Parts: sequence; structure tokens; C-alpha cells
Amino acid sequence: MKKKKSQKKVQKKAQNKAKKSIVKKASNNTVGMTPLGDRVLVKPQANETTTAFGIIIPDTAKEKPETGVVVAVGPGKKNESGNVVPVGVQVGDKVMFSKYGFDEVKVSGQEYYLISEANILAILNS
Repeated sequence: MKKKKSQKKVQKKAQNKAKKSIVKKASNNTVGMTPLGDRVLVKPQANETTTAFGIIIPDTAKEKPETGVVVAVGPGKKNESGNVVPVGVQVGDKVMFSKYGFDEVKVSGQEYYLISEANILAILNS
């Protein structure tokens, strides 16, 4: 009987420790906002405005960027058993995301993309 109680205490302590680290990870950003659930706030990288031959591309002809730097990360999504599964990216990671899988958000005049973790395709190493 004592073993079961002590095992439950150990499990509860481990869960509390994991929750604290998730909250700390989620609040570690410089933007002033924390995304909810498994969402990630990304600062898009600007595309080149001129070609190799010096031709200037107007803003209306440019495609939206598909890469950016992670600025803030949500705490994660709850699984079926109720445990929070942390997001797989961290603040500062350079990521590639799907072209139309984001919401545009302006914070303090700066444009950001709010992206679900499912729409992040890869973490870029360069």
C-alpha cells in the first residue's frame, strides 16, 4: 500500500515539474504574447527584392515567405489522457511552414505569422 502511495507522489512531482518547464518554455519570448495550445509565433523572413540580374520585383508580385524564425511558442496540446505534449520547436529555430497554413498577426506594428505545429514542415539547420 505504501509503495503505491509513494509511486503516485513521485509521478505527481514529475508531472508538476514537466508543467513548470512547459510554462517556462512558453513564456520565454520577447514579443509580449504567448500563443495558446500548440501554436507558434513566427517572424517571416523577407524575400529577395531583386533578381541576380538586378531586376526589382514589386511587392505585389512577391509570394509570401515560407520560412521564418520562431519568436514565441505555446505550451503544447493536451493528448487523450490529459497530459500536455510540448511543441517540438523552440524560440530561435528557423522553420519552414506550409504556404497557406498561417494567420497574419500584427504586434506592435510588426507582422508575424501564427502557425499551428501541424503546419510546420521542417526545422532548417542553416
